[in-house]
Amino acid sequence: MTQYTALITGGSKGIGADLGQRLIQRGYTVVSLSRGTPEWSHDALHHVEVDLTDAKATEHAAKDIATTHNITHLIHNAGVIRPNLVEEATTDDLTALTQIHLGAPLILLQACLPNMKENQFGRVLFNGSRAALGVPTRTAYSATKAGIIGMARTWALELAQYGITVNVVAPGPVQTDNFWDIIPRGSEREAELAKRLPVGRLGTVRDISNAFMFFCDPENSFVTGQTLYVCGGASVGTLTL
Repeated sequence: MTQYTALITGGSKGIGADLGQRLIQRGYTVVSLSRGTPEWSHDALHHVEVDLTDAKATEHAAKDIATTHNITHLIHNAGVIRPNLVEEATTDDLTALTQIHLGAPLILLQACLPNMKENQFGRVLFNGSRAALGVPTRTAYSATKAGIIGMARTWALELAQYGITVNVVAPGPVQTDNFWDIIPRGSEREAELAKRLPVGRLGTVRDISNAFMFFCDPENSFVTGQTLYVCGGASVGTLTL
């Protein structure tokens, strides 16, 4: 197989856009799923507008994509945070984030899996989070991002026999719109957070897409079921003496 097609959720901007552009540079076709129009364009980019919190809409989109494209790489990058303290957390938060972080990739994989099995090849990747280890104000987000790790490990065991690897990239604080929705861009709070990270800076979109590119590589077939924290050392520990 020489032609690869990557399905990227949230491929319209940020990490998903950077990854999509890099894959296209390597000759891939990219199908992007997002609620908004991509902030970039290319002849090899195909955009499908869908709200991944809507299971039925996601099922329809997944069926259409699997019919018209031979998906070799499924990259679930889209995510929502919904930050709040435990007193304000709701079951609606859990339901919505469970669908977008866990339900959507399940629906998409089930649609793409027959072709992957037939090809005896596939790369399934998740954008997880350092928050899976726990962060204040992240009840629903941490729970569902932690769920991604368990689901990915299970899929890795089930699908390895078909040449399909499943891995998680778990970013720490990264300069994206989701981050700046919570911590104002250029603020003192942002600067203080960067200082507290062992590497002394915030992550960039390119830092994260670098890790995704490793797992996407067809030559990397001996790594599966793993979670790689790309977090500037934030997952190592928070105690400073």
